[in-house]
Amino acid sequence: MQEISPSRATLTFSDFELDLRARELRKLGVKVKLQEQPFQILQILLEHPGEVVTREELQRRIWPADTFVDFDHGLYNAIKRLREALGDTADTPQFIETLPKRGYRFIGTLNGNGIGVLPAEQVARQAVRAAPEPKAPSAPVTLTTRRRWRFVLWGAAAMVVVAAVVLLLLVIPPGVAGNIRRRIFREPDAPAIQSIAVLPLQNMSPDPSQEYFADGMTEELITELSGISALKVISRTSVMRYKKSDKSLPEIARELHVDGIVAGSVVRDGNEVRVTAQLIYAATDKNIWARSFERQFQDSLALQSEVAFAIAGAVRAQVAPDEQARLQTARPVNPKAIEAYLRGNYHLDRYGSGSGLEEAQEALKYFRQAIAGPWVRSGISENG
Repeated sequence: MQEISPSRATLTFSDFELDLRARELRKLGVKVKLQEQPFQILQILLEHPGEVVTREELQRRIWPADTFVDFDHGLYNAIKRLREALGDTADTPQFIETLPKRGYRFIGTLNGNGIGVLPAEQVARQAVRAAPEPKAPSAPVTLTTRRRWRFVLWGAAAMVVVAAVVLLLLVIPPGVAGNIRRRIFREPDAPAIQSIAVLPLQNMSPDPSQEYFADGMTEELITELSGISALKVISRTSVMRYKKSDKSLPEIARELHVDGIVAGSVVRDGNEVRVTAQLIYAATDKNIWARSFERQFQDSLALQSEVAFAIAGAVRAQVAPDEQARLQTARPVNPKAIEAYLRGNYHLDRYGSGSGLEEAQEALKYFRQAIAGPWVRSGISENG
């Protein structure tokens, strides 16, 4: 592996230089916009040029165990943004090579000789190796037999107390255990959220034309959450203008006057649907909850009910019994009917934004398909 000098804080390759002190990536001296997580990934890869950096190592370094985020989704987005900044591609990589199910490797060439800095862990290890061995005391320190036994007994008593506390936390009810843990370790309570905005879900499907499906899932999620009376939910019309906005989440929250933001993505691959959602407390821009949900396409509406119920639990909103029953009894729908309905909504929105009369005609065509199929005439769904 190439030896990197700890005396400098810049790594250079091709036309790029990575300034670790300024936390900047520059190309031919011009700053390239790069967020913190892609920056960290590039730094780690440059620390090990030509070597495979595993997904597990990246997760340990960048997404520690106490971070509530979908690691696969976060890593995918970070690598995507990094490649965009470098002008690189996954199919014909010049710098970042993907090794499926293993990790990533920097395949470029670092410029110069000994340019850069060692990672903090490696510097610490070298410092430990270079430190002189501690000298043995000139005279051994001795304790009387009584004092030694006293220390042993105190240590054993402490271990018994710790074991008893751990056992108690395991056997008592979870709610009570949580209160005890918060009092012992002074865990801060989750921030109270009484109003939220659901930003348009991103279409992460292999097919870009599934944009209509992501928009439809956004609308259904807003509808489900709006049915919870204890929670104020911003309308779909107000949030759709932020679909491709580059504003920060705290800025959007201030403009919409909400405590929390729900952001996420939708992946549809054939009959499989996956929704990833995260809840951000706007005041501190802190992710306080994240989770992924997977269902079959015909269960899309039930999927949104499940997501809405989980979000209500995350914000600690009081869900009335009738609202809870509604969220938990969503029935599967005919795939062709929901497909036509979502496409109709998509074209109707485009007509409403001034795209032309042909969009209204397309919307009407799909709405007719949604209500005119054999599953409607027979009074039953094709799924039974």
